[in-house]
Amino acid sequence: MPAPFTDPVGPGSDSTAAHSGGGRQRPPRPRLVVLGSINMDLVVHTPALPAPGETILGTGFSTSQGGKGANQAIAAARAGAQVALIGAIGADSFGDELAAGLTADGIDTRRVRRLTGASGVAVITVDDAAENTIVVAPGANGRLTGLTGADAELIGGAAMLLLQLEVPLETVLAAARTAVAASVPVLLNPSPARQLPAELVSALSIVVLNEGEEHALGTELLARVPHVVTTLGAAGARYRGPGGVTASALPPAVRSVDTTGAGDAFTGALAVALAHGAAPAAALRWACAAGALATTRRGAGASAPDRDRIDDLVAAAPG
Repeated sequence: MPAPFTDPVGPGSDSTAAHSGGGRQRPPRPRLVVLGSINMDLVVHTPALPAPGETILGTGFSTSQGGKGANQAIAAARAGAQVALIGAIGADSFGDELAAGLTADGIDTRRVRRLTGASGVAVITVDDAAENTIVVAPGANGRLTGLTGADAELIGGAAMLLLQLEVPLETVLAAARTAVAASVPVLLNPSPARQLPAELVSALSIVVLNEGEEHALGTELLARVPHVVTTLGAAGARYRGPGGVTASALPPAVRSVDTTGAGDAFTGALAVALAHGAAPAAALRWACAAGALATTRRGAGASAPDRDRIDDLVAAAPG
């Protein structure tokens, strides 16, 4: 299986270098496949997060694209990848809006199922300190079961497969199994944290998780994964792999207004960096910049920065 942090540019990449509007020459765009959730986020802004049993007044309300699968797909697309998404939305007005939003970001949605019933939703409360609480109702995401031959073909032609745990675990495992058979690296963001089957763990090339998820999964399980990236919030991120441990430089200083989606922006950008063969320190630095920029805008998927903004922040950061 191709390992992350090596250069896989080839069958899983666009052979034509891209150029930005500012005249920057770009490397070939890797083809990434994301299998995961697609939600409509219902966001309430409050001065402080409510305590259990407490009712408080909000200061604003908005809806935006969400779901960890969609968020990471958008983040990777904006960071410079060709992205296809495998997921499910409902036959409702939220589904219409979600599909349109993904298409607007250039994501291939041909493998997104349109199912009867409701789309997934997330109810999010964000306080003035940019902290949040989230409750998810899976909707159509919970009925994303099985893979088709077209799904398998799509995964087999990718430079990397990105997975999370907001859709049925059996579907996640089937996608990982398909990727392994095609020698496609598998990146898992194990959120929400849960016990993982041994077959899934053995299929993973890289895990991206936060400190809480790292504690929940345990060092024994994570020791079986070749590459582990742990996000550390304001302290940056840490990589552990065959060559040892690498800590990122502190993420660039920004004015945060909403941390929702920052982890997904980090993961999507990291996947693009890995697909380009970046070394651990460089990949972490770039992904940390993406995650930091995501906190400067409200919303989840909508907050992901584009490649030029990431490059500019990295260039402006000390060190």
